[in-house]
Amino acid sequence: MSGIALAAAAAAGAVLLAAGFVLGRFAGRRGGPAADPDLGTPVERATFHTLHTASLAAPPLRAGLTEETARRAAGTLRSLLGTEALCLTDRGAVLAWDGAGEEHHRAHVPEQVAETLETGRSRSAHTGCADPACPLRWAVIAPLTGEDGVLGALVAYGSRESAVLVRAATEVARWASVQLELAELDRSRTRIVEAEIRALRAQISPHFIFNSLAAIASFVRTDPERARELLLEFADFTRYSFRRHGEFAQLADELRSIEQYLALAGARFGDRLKVTLQIAPEVLPVTLPFLCLQPLVENAVKHGLQDRERGCRVTIAARDAGAEAVVTVEDDGIGMDPELLRAVLRGEHPAGSGIGLSNVDERLRQVYGAEYGLVIETGVGAGMKVTVRIPKYRPGVHRSAP
Repeated sequence: MSGIALAAAAAAGAVLLAAGFVLGRFAGRRGGPAADPDLGTPVERATFHTLHTASLAAPPLRAGLTEETARRAAGTLRSLLGTEALCLTDRGAVLAWDGAGEEHHRAHVPEQVAETLETGRSRSAHTGCADPACPLRWAVIAPLTGEDGVLGALVAYGSRESAVLVRAATEVARWASVQLELAELDRSRTRIVEAEIRALRAQISPHFIFNSLAAIASFVRTDPERARELLLEFADFTRYSFRRHGEFAQLADELRSIEQYLALAGARFGDRLKVTLQIAPEVLPVTLPFLCLQPLVENAVKHGLQDRERGCRVTIAARDAGAEAVVTVEDDGIGMDPELLRAVLRGEHPAGSGIGLSNVDERLRQVYGAEYGLVIETGVGAGMKVTVRIPKYRPGVHRSAP
């Protein structure tokens, strides 16, 4: 079952059972089933109340299980269950308490939750409280789980033994666990994206850096002004490529970085490298994944000049296509065998093929959908043309079908 389906199923179970529990308490307080027709039936009002309360508890839990997020979520979870008190723990301590009885019950929580943390099973028990004025007579302990097992526990306290509370607390804990799992998935996705960007940064060849500095040094005496300009380009290029924050960037920023890269490459290759830019101004604000185009340009320069004395031409074009921006990177170099290209895009990296194409292709598909992968036209001796389609809507959000 997918993470989204799992979340939906768990949320539905929690909502239905907790709604029944809330409804029972609501009807009991009202003394009967009568309802104002303008406000809906008791079931409809209870369901709305449960859904609204659950929506308030979800954002803190989506940030993970910490003292701060537990404190923010505990009150809404207790409201969801309608209990006298509720606490949340991790595997080592009580993170948050909401409701009565904290002063003489909190110290006993680690002992009460130990079995649940060990087995991962819900349990209920009398609190054993000796204070006749304390309303906390019964405790339901349910595990909070994540990808790596039991993360902590939810403890709901009631004034009496209740099978409905046991079921409702267990289902709410499952719903909360789904939010924690989604938080872990968010962190995993962030780590994956960071790893992909690190891989792209690693592809900025040390040889390119060395050769750029060598080319700059060659102009120090013969053309100091050009050496200064190239050094500034090198500084800006490396600063942008190794920035620490931001999964996305504007097309204008990506193209500026590419211009800096080409200026440095041009200082080395001279007239052998010819570059044409055809950029429509209206697409410059379009957002796309960070470092998405630079590997394509580097690939074009590398393969365009490989084994060719007469040099090559690299053409970079960006045009407006209605709901999309279309960017093409084309060279007239040696090209590539289509079978080898397919192997590269499958992640099978033959020696010297690099990782840029497969990395960019995978990132585009993850962000925009499978239909937005790279379109590559090539053949041995026929050069290569890579086309990137970028939707103009917010990145990471797929459009609904009409």
